[in-house]
Amino acid sequence: MIILITNDDGISSDGIIRLARAAVKFGSVWVVAPHTERSAASHSISLHNSIDVFPCDFPVDNVHAFTCSGTPSDCVRVGCLNIMPVKPDAVLSGINFGYNAATDIQYSATCGAAFEGAFQSIPSIALSEQAVSCHEVTDHYLDIVLSQYLGKKLPFGQIYNINFPGCPLNMCNGIITDRSVSHDSFYHDSYIKLNDLPGGGVRLMVSGKYNEDAEEGTDLRAVVEKYVSVSIVNNVG
Repeated sequence: MIILITNDDGISSDGIIRLARAAVKFGSVWVVAPHTERSAASHSISLHNSIDVFPCDFPVDNVHAFTCSGTPSDCVRVGCLNIMPVKPDAVLSGINFGYNAATDIQYSATCGAAFEGAFQSIPSIALSEQAVSCHEVTDHYLDIVLSQYLGKKLPFGQIYNINFPGCPLNMCNGIITDRSVSHDSFYHDSYIKLNDLPGGGVRLMVSGKYNEDAEEGTDLRAVVEKYVSVSIVNNVG
């Protein structure tokens, strides 16, 4: 299997390195990822500016790695269309720091990159975790979910979206599948004023209140209850 990996946290992030280390067990791995963080870029691509791509060192053996100045979706596009000698059999996006579930999926560049893979008719998976330093659940279940879902075909425009709870392994309740996408969000956003600007302007900063009150049977409820959540998400098609 030929696998393309990207992310939105940047090519040096811990998550993409751990994902590549797991993916090499399943085939030939290529990494094309942003050189800096590009979170919340959704499915945006670069149309009116050039994209710079450079080969780079990567701390996993037998991985072809490149940095890209574009968005995560750009990384998938240039990876599939220009860098890789053949079209990949699968696209993996992540492992993102922070959940990509519920309505936050709409803003997620991790999911956006996976959707770009799906638009290229490539089976694609987005992977995210809510963990700062404890990766026990992700590291335990990563090979399991990859062996089950890597390269598994879905209808056009659909991806697998997998979220790992940020808790010790002994607190995780296992894998739960077929979750629907919650209509709520992890943060209920508002904007706070930082200061006034000349000409009557105002400088604002987003501020979110954390929320765990989600509908039963949804991806958000699953991770709140400490399950690995697997859902199928549809974008266009």
